[in-house]
Amino acid sequence: MKYIDEFRDPSVVRNLVRAIEKQAAELPVKDLPWQIMEVCGGHTHAIFRFGLDRLLPDNLEFVHGPGCPVCVLPQSVIDQAVQLARRPGTLLCSYGDAMRVPGNRGSLLAARAAGAAVQVVYGPRDALELARRHPDKTVVFLAIGFETTAPATALALRSARAEGLSNFRALSHLVLIEPPLRALLADPGLRIDGFIGPGHVSLVTGTAPFEFIPAEYRKPLVIGGFEPVDLLQSVLMLLRQFARDEARIEIQYRRAATPGGNRAAQAAVSEVFEPAPQSDWRGLGLLPRSGLQLRDDYRDFDALPLLDVVDDAPGQDPRCGCAAVLSGKMKPVQCPLFGRECTPKDPRGALMVSSEGACAAWYQYRLQDCANE
Repeated sequence: MKYIDEFRDPSVVRNLVRAIEKQAAELPVKDLPWQIMEVCGGHTHAIFRFGLDRLLPDNLEFVHGPGCPVCVLPQSVIDQAVQLARRPGTLLCSYGDAMRVPGNRGSLLAARAAGAAVQVVYGPRDALELARRHPDKTVVFLAIGFETTAPATALALRSARAEGLSNFRALSHLVLIEPPLRALLADPGLRIDGFIGPGHVSLVTGTAPFEFIPAEYRKPLVIGGFEPVDLLQSVLMLLRQFARDEARIEIQYRRAATPGGNRAAQAAVSEVFEPAPQSDWRGLGLLPRSGLQLRDDYRDFDALPLLDVVDDAPGQDPRCGCAAVLSGKMKPVQCPLFGRECTPKDPRGALMVSSEGACAAWYQYRLQDCANE
């Protein structure tokens, strides 16, 4: 408790808020608020849970980024997972927060209710253990996430190869953080002044994926932790760079993140995976070299060859604002489905499913505000 209390200390928070107000008052006046994109969905959830957005002065604004792995899952990947779950002799293993993501033909949760073989697991090693215990079944792990979860999947596949577990496979939609940020920064309609970088991704990657942001776009980035003090310190560090017209990478989350990242984790991922030519992202479309596919030495563990051709299915409701919210162009409350036809109980879009999704955070912590809009 002492560790948590240290990063939620009200007196520290008050001092940081005063420092932010003072620094923000010295910034040049703009036609729009200075906009800070928190890249990670974990940051979005913390901002709303602790009301940090309400502590900012009027000339500062948080903008939600594409760093929630469940939120960026395209419908096509859910469709593939559902098809595999319905395949005779196959057991589809998934993280719990991906179960309710809607695909073109329903979710994994709906498929399980209809009799498909779907098992919720905490991670790839749980799925690997199921493959050991059920040699008569093909166990497929739905591998999703950014660089944070890729090492665990790589280690599980390495173990499967060493043990000769031919009944273990992975359906990979592991994605990389740099390409979507490049896509956002290339959009002239998006005005972001600085970034709070994802602390968990940086534990693995270090600062390398973000170095292009100050180098090519002259925008600062601070890698931040997930507690109130972490996030407010990150904001203050960005404001000081704004005031000095600087653009560089800083690490606020120094108790965990380092410039070089985790070399052992990076090596495991490089052994098993390589960048795919392109990957599909909900809200961002096809992005080149933005995902990971299995290397040739591990192709026998790829679940894609088990798939049949997926027939055409109805697309996502065109009124759904997930794409605009993911790219920082819309607040969840501005979506016509939000809180009406799209709720956590009956989500229409992925951002209402995950606890890290911007829509779910708005619904949980700002529902009264939304009702007054």
